[in-house]
Amino acid sequence: MTEHQSGLGGYIRLFFQRRFNLHLDKANEEEVVRAIKANTVFVGSSLWTLIFAIFIASIGLNVNSTAVIIGAMLISPLMGPIIGIGLGIGINDLALVRQGGRNLLIAALISIATSTLYFYITPLHDAQSELLARTTPSIWDVFIAFVGGLAGAIAVTRKEKSNVIPGVAIATALMPPLCTAGFGLASGNLLFFAGAIYLFFINSLFICISTYLIVRFLKFNKKYFEDRNTEKKVSRYILITVLVTIIPSIYLAYGIVQKSIFENSAQKFIREEFSFSNTQVVNKSFKYSRNSSEIDLLLIGAELSKPAIDSIRSKLASYKLKGTQLIIRQGLDARANVDFSQIKASIMEDVFSRDSLAKKNVSENKKEVKIPEIREEIKSLFPVIKSYSVASTVFINTDTLKTDTVLQFTATLSGKMPDAEKNRVEKWLKARLRSDKLKVVLE
Repeated sequence: MTEHQSGLGGYIRLFFQRRFNLHLDKANEEEVVRAIKANTVFVGSSLWTLIFAIFIASIGLNVNSTAVIIGAMLISPLMGPIIGIGLGIGINDLALVRQGGRNLLIAALISIATSTLYFYITPLHDAQSELLARTTPSIWDVFIAFVGGLAGAIAVTRKEKSNVIPGVAIATALMPPLCTAGFGLASGNLLFFAGAIYLFFINSLFICISTYLIVRFLKFNKKYFEDRNTEKKVSRYILITVLVTIIPSIYLAYGIVQKSIFENSAQKFIREEFSFSNTQVVNKSFKYSRNSSEIDLLLIGAELSKPAIDSIRSKLASYKLKGTQLIIRQGLDARANVDFSQIKASIMEDVFSRDSLAKKNVSENKKEVKIPEIREEIKSLFPVIKSYSVASTVFINTDTLKTDTVLQFTATLSGKMPDAEKNRVEKWLKARLRSDKLKVVLE
């Protein structure tokens, strides 16, 4: 039994070693280092490619086109310096860390300057949804950057190059935050600028950390120096650089996690505790800080009594929102200090979404039906029918958005038709027209 278990365990271990071994198709280490070093430098064609990519991404954000933004990220060379920094830290190469950091800073400054110029001269000055999405980092951005960085670092160390790097560039979205920072400068909105730079920093940092982890996992040879003192000095500088970079990132990442948890808890709280038939939440906003957080709600409909509001407030702790201030605006209080454009936008969004859903249901239910020629057959089988019409009809329920498409047969009779004959007409029509959804109207 023990031997069997040992054999089974050995088989499972061998299976995972073969399937998940990153050393199998690993490229020559010197070639990998040389290629990464070459991609960290922004001169000539790389710099012009970056500028053009920034213009494309800025236009995409300006006109709210996801496809254009993705195209810009595909041609962007921004990943090079970030991976170079991670590699430099992993192999103890201070010169490569400096080179990568210097070129990343140059690339970021040129990108921001280019996008600022574009957003300054463009006639479109509204912040679209694609642009607004890059102003407030979330915990998901951290996860995407970290996992994407792992995938990118594995890809650059392979013999056979694949399309992973462009995919990582799209997933981690390095360019849009820089373009959004340019929009913030051009429009004078420093909050947009700070949020976008923060997102770019988070993405770059976690890609760099991922690269370092893969480099150490693959056991790349570290750079050694003949002078022992020089080696210690370089190792010390790299350690200081890593600590100075990582410690703030841990603090920032923790803040992002806490904010995401707060917002998810707040959404759940509103969804479950403000489910009333005659009162509706038309606008909500969240403010998170480590000392005090706030949930601000605007209600329409029947006003909630003070005891009802106090009862709802008492449930905040059960949603892990202890210490959160709940502000409820309703009645006369709702008219004061409220941006009614938000209310209009919320209501119109709801109306349009319902209308779009109804049209979609009608479109999906409306199908082309080929109706055969049955005039002579009806004339022979049912002489009492003098005229008729057959059409595909959409029936819309007024209480819900549900729709149904049926085939309707409407006929004019020259005399009275018995019920048994009417049933025979309906059965014959269902068989002849090959339709189970058939409505027969005999007048």
